[in-house]
Amino acid sequence: MRVFRYPAPPSSAITPPALWLSRRAILAAAAGAGLTGSILPPRPAGAAELAARPGALSGTGLKPTPLRDVTHYNNFYEFGLEKTDPAEHSGAFHPRPWTVRVDGMVAKPRTYDIDALLTRPLEERTYRMRCVEAWSMVIPWIGFALRDLLAEVEPLGSAKYVAFESVVRPSEMPGQGGVLPVLDWPYVEGLRLDEAMHPLTILAVGLYGQTLPNQNGAPIRLVVPWKYGFKGIKSIVRIRLTDRQPRTSWNLRAPDEYGFYANVNPAVDHPRWSQASERPIGAGGGFFGAARQPTLPFNGYGEQVAGLYAGMDLRHDF
Repeated sequence: MRVFRYPAPPSSAITPPALWLSRRAILAAAAGAGLTGSILPPRPAGAAELAARPGALSGTGLKPTPLRDVTHYNNFYEFGLEKTDPAEHSGAFHPRPWTVRVDGMVAKPRTYDIDALLTRPLEERTYRMRCVEAWSMVIPWIGFALRDLLAEVEPLGSAKYVAFESVVRPSEMPGQGGVLPVLDWPYVEGLRLDEAMHPLTILAVGLYGQTLPNQNGAPIRLVVPWKYGFKGIKSIVRIRLTDRQPRTSWNLRAPDEYGFYANVNPAVDHPRWSQASERPIGAGGGFFGAARQPTLPFNGYGEQVAGLYAGMDLRHDF
């Protein structure tokens, strides 16, 4: 097995820990300098602070993308096709009350209430996020390992995959309406069971020290940092274990462009653009400017996850 190693980021890209461990720390530091308003924008409507300990698997030396960009540059087609649509059109979405059903090939199927999930021990993990469109962010998520939730329902030995399903509410999600929707709803995604059980895979319930804004997948979403962002299904209502590879939304829509695995791979281009480099959002520069940076295999997490794909042809299983 080839182990990928990556150079440490330059010192100019490293944020002091006190400034990124939590929103509270950022605000405390900013208040002392009289800069609170310039460090973070006002908390999105309906958001509440979350208590979370720093995650042992959180990236170090990663400078988070400004909160304004994280919450206003989004793909969430349930609210529209433009990057600004989720922030502009998600105000009528109600993330409460909310439950998540976990069933399928499990011994103990359960339905979880979101507010009960928020009482679990939560971690803040700062992860790279790489969109298939060749742009990237660094986001301090708050959540918990998916493996912990799956262990509680006791997967059967016959289970090989995990399927995820998002909510369908066309009255609150305008992108789900219309005569020619871009996707068939609900949005469906999937992982192999060993990918779902990997300690890097989390269910996120917040970011930047607060509950998830509607435009970022409230109230709960999947985060798999070594895969392209479209794998991170938002507003999850069901998690189902199965013995068959799930038929996922973007793979059904364009199988030659969006594979089931969707591991970040600079050596495998999208049919319509190169994946060799990426544009960090919020870092300045234009699309073809100096701000572009090389794409890392597995988005920089190869040392932890490359073993999951030993013996596979990742050009074929893209």
